[in-house]
Amino acid sequence: MRNFISLSTQRLRPSGIRKYFDIASTMDDVVTLGIGEPDFVTPSHIIDRGVDSLRQGITGYTSNSGIFELRQAIADYIERLYHVTYNPECQILVTVGVSEAMWLAMKAILDPGDEVLVVEPCFVANAAAVEMAGGVPVMVETSVEHEFQVTGAALEAKVTPRTKAILISYPNNPTGAVLTLEHLKEVADIAEKYDLVVISDEIYERLSYGVTHTNFASLPGMYERTILMSGMSKAFAMTGWRIGYMAAPIELMAAIRKLHQYLIMSAPTIGQYAALEALQHGEDAVAEMVAHYDRRRRKIVGGFNDLGLSCFEPRGAFYAFPSVAVTGMNDEEFCERLLQEERVAMIPGSAFGESGRGFVRASYATSEDNIDEALRRLRRFMQRHG
Repeated sequence: MRNFISLSTQRLRPSGIRKYFDIASTMDDVVTLGIGEPDFVTPSHIIDRGVDSLRQGITGYTSNSGIFELRQAIADYIERLYHVTYNPECQILVTVGVSEAMWLAMKAILDPGDEVLVVEPCFVANAAAVEMAGGVPVMVETSVEHEFQVTGAALEAKVTPRTKAILISYPNNPTGAVLTLEHLKEVADIAEKYDLVVISDEIYERLSYGVTHTNFASLPGMYERTILMSGMSKAFAMTGWRIGYMAAPIELMAAIRKLHQYLIMSAPTIGQYAALEALQHGEDAVAEMVAHYDRRRRKIVGGFNDLGLSCFEPRGAFYAFPSVAVTGMNDEEFCERLLQEERVAMIPGSAFGESGRGFVRASYATSEDNIDEALRRLRRFMQRHG
């Protein structure tokens, strides 16, 4: 028989994250700093709202775009936080997480061969989403020397006649970097100069420490160029509910909705009602979880630095990104040996792009006890390897 798997699928790289989860799942007594999801349970009042919707018999499809009350709550939320106004009737779409939103955005704007400037290090699915939509990801590297800030000059150097969009993800996974207002304006200038769409993944928008997050669409001239993506997973501890959302200009959203209605029909109904409760009454829980993350952030960054693993200070999300150069190992060898010898799971920075090579990603979305134990084991590992 011939090989029925498409060339485009064959060319996709396997996730660099999954390999380490698979290995760790076969071991006992593993301290995992690899999983990028909150360790908190969804707040009980949010769970209750979802369960109540089931008990009331609300188990069917919703509107393609999502229940109107939720779209209105999303529009109110964006306006309250960032003073950006979207019409819930035609500019807000509820999606199955930001994962669906990412693919929809790419598929809606890309023709075969169109290029997207993808700022890295970045989540492993970002470049893949471009490829799956028929586009070409053009990686734009950042560095720890510049605090993983993308610059206008770096973007402009990669622009070609085929460039269609810029994809940014700040606060950043895996580095924890938050793009400064100065650099955000540089991105905006390039988008305007070359007539590009900006796809802004802001899923970690509420998780920032001592800095203010800027919504990209709020920048002068960017509202009509921005496809905004966020969701409930990270800030509200709702990963399994699978509720994300998109906001965009009317014409772009009409195209995006067309794809969504054929692909998904509607996001999970129970999740939509839970998300409505989160947006209406979840702020105290967000503040409490952010305070916990901040304490963990200081603990793990301080621990890495004390061990000689120079660690960039993350100002957002829930990841630390220390360099392992001092060990003489590359990032993959470091993670494999640490997992085998000390049962501590981290992710090689190279899984997130060439800019991440020589670093490892450690999630502090875990208990302080787990962080303490991971640092104890890491100390033994570092002592054993000089």
